[in-house]
Amino acid sequence: MTDQKLCQLAIEAKQNSYSPYSHFRVGAALLTEDGAVYQGVNIENVAFSPTNCAERTAFFKAVSEGKRQFKAIAISGDAQDYLYPCGVCRQVMAEFCDPKTFQILLVKPDGNFKKFTLEQLLPGAFTQNDLEKGIQ
Repeated sequence: MTDQKLCQLAIEAKQNSYSPYSHFRVGAALLTEDGAVYQGVNIENVAFSPTNCAERTAFFKAVSEGKRQFKAIAISGDAQDYLYPCGVCRQVMAEFCDPKTFQILLVKPDGNFKKFTLEQLLPGAFTQNDLEKGIQ
C-alpha cells in the first residue's frame, strides 16, 4: 500500500461522514501490519460528547475484527489545511501502536500530505509498555 493510496482512501471515506451539526467531514484510513485497511468517519451526536472521531472509528472497527497491529493512518478533513488528530485519538493510537514507528499522514483535500510518527505528535505517550514496566 502506497502512502498516496492510503491518503486517497481517507479522502474517499469522508463521503460517509455523519456530520449534520458541524457540516465538517473527516475521513480516516487505517493500515494494519498485514495490509488490511479500515476506513472511519466522524460520527456526530447532538449531545456532542458521544461524537466519535474518524480516527477512533477506524481503530475501533479494526480492533473489533481482531486486528491489533498497525502501520499507519491517513486523516483528511474538509479544511484546506492539514487536520491533526485530537488528543483522545492520539492516546487511542498509543494504546495499539509503537509511537516510534506508527505513521500519521495528514492529508489535504487535494491529496498533498505530511507524515509524522506518533511520537512526534504525542511525545511521552503513556503506553502499555509503561504500565508493564511500572511508572517511575
